[in-house]
Amino acid sequence: MNEIDTSNHTHASELATATATTAAPAFVASLTWVMKDSMGDELDVLGDPVEFLVGGDDLLPPIDQALQAKPRAELVGQKIKLYIEPEQGFGDFNDQLIFLIPREAFPEDFAKGVEVGMSLDGTALQDLREEYPPVQEMLKDAPLDALYTVTDIYPKHIVIDGNHPLAGISLDLEIKVHAVREATVDEVGSGSAGVGFFKIS
Repeated sequence: MNEIDTSNHTHASELATATATTAAPAFVASLTWVMKDSMGDELDVLGDPVEFLVGGDDLLPPIDQALQAKPRAELVGQKIKLYIEPEQGFGDFNDQLIFLIPREAFPEDFAKGVEVGMSLDGTALQDLREEYPPVQEMLKDAPLDALYTVTDIYPKHIVIDGNHPLAGISLDLEIKVHAVREATVDEVGSGSAGVGFFKIS
């Protein structure tokens, strides 16, 4: 499959330069989108509108910047096409965040019921380091603020990956704005309209 043509897309690097000195008030936008990789394969489709806080923590910076770059009164009905490189998206893939851990290091109930796709937060790794000394050296540099996903299961080991599932992937994103409204005090204070799809951890 050929790579998609991004000539009609706004590149995230252009937005970062254009909006570097602009700090618009936060607001809530109701969005749908189609997300593809650089080869045109669909990664995610949000078919029903969902509210996100623009200018908070809900969206990747390039999406925030694209929405804030347009007059709010003109946003509804707009379709915005973005091409986001990994460094502006979910980061480059880091093989140092993959760990092969003995099954016996995990609590017995977890080791018996573990499935590919299950998640562990960084505090779980902290517990492993404290309760199973043989993994202390292996996990000493593992970030505790990352979310780890079980990617492979072997008879004596479990593989966990601290990379975001979309790390290392360039994103072709077409967003449609369905509605906008003022953000509430609580939403501004929390940095979210309640949806964390784009949060990295």
